[in-house]
Amino acid sequence: MKLPRRKFMHLAAGAAAFVWAQAYPTRPVRWIVGFAPGGGNDIVARLVGQWLSERTGQQFIVENRPGAGTNIATEAVVNASPDGYTLLLVGLPNASNASLYGKLNFNFIRDIAPVAGIARGPQVMVVIPSVPAKTVPEFIAYAKANPGKVNMGSAGTGSVTHLAGELFKMKADVNLVHVPFRGNGPALTAMLGGQVEVQFPSVASSVEYIRTGKLRGLAVSGAMRSEVLPDLPTVGEFVPGYEITAWFGAGAPQGTPAEVIDKINTEITAGLADPKMKARLADFADVPMPMTPTEFGKFIADETERWVKVIRAANIKAN
Repeated sequence: MKLPRRKFMHLAAGAAAFVWAQAYPTRPVRWIVGFAPGGGNDIVARLVGQWLSERTGQQFIVENRPGAGTNIATEAVVNASPDGYTLLLVGLPNASNASLYGKLNFNFIRDIAPVAGIARGPQVMVVIPSVPAKTVPEFIAYAKANPGKVNMGSAGTGSVTHLAGELFKMKADVNLVHVPFRGNGPALTAMLGGQVEVQFPSVASSVEYIRTGKLRGLAVSGAMRSEVLPDLPTVGEFVPGYEITAWFGAGAPQGTPAEVIDKINTEITAGLADPKMKARLADFADVPMPMTPTEFGKFIADETERWVKVIRAANIKAN
């Protein structure tokens, strides 16, 4: 039986795409992170990047592009060739930026294709040792006694550390001065130098400072206590309705072949089921969040809707 030319060409193109996807990757892949090295985002990206490098035989190179609440990194990926060789570490800021910034050069949901969910985990509320508070209620009392005088560091405007702090300000009714930095690492460095008194960094980036007494942990931001810091309560135990977790996933430029997206998703999902990977994530209080591209797309849309409401209620605006 002779196939019509159009149908033959369609099948041939599909077969070629399949073969190309099976061979992918044939050269190094850029894995772009919108924050400076040293933070929770960077740690997760490097952990997953190492897994993908070992699985595929090609390097997944983490490229840090901090600034503008991840918008610089996102725009770089939006404008990259949709060939699977540029990926974006996606996180909560990507869901919140649409309502934080009045004008962006992209539409995240339209321009970035969801690839895979990776993990999620709580932040931890920390203060420097010179702050007299040893509990959340004591810190609230301290902040209310010093309105507008307590500096709150963050990894940047719109980052999860910023939103965690703003949500705390709103729920606890305290006046803290937001001081944004270019990433979790620089923010923690400034905090260790005494430039800010309180912050909501990832457990991954701050746990050793807490264990060595350089910072004092007061509580974790999730709905449940963390196995990594079991002695710390949740913020919600003292501030009703408070709950926020960071989450991570992978994205690619819109138009990236579905076969390539599915292959990356398969490899990441396999990594999240690996006992060593799970244990490594658990060290930083993160739990695997495997999702199909469709499921991850819906998750991003739901998170975007959730944070629009919070940002408007708290009147949070990007600088």
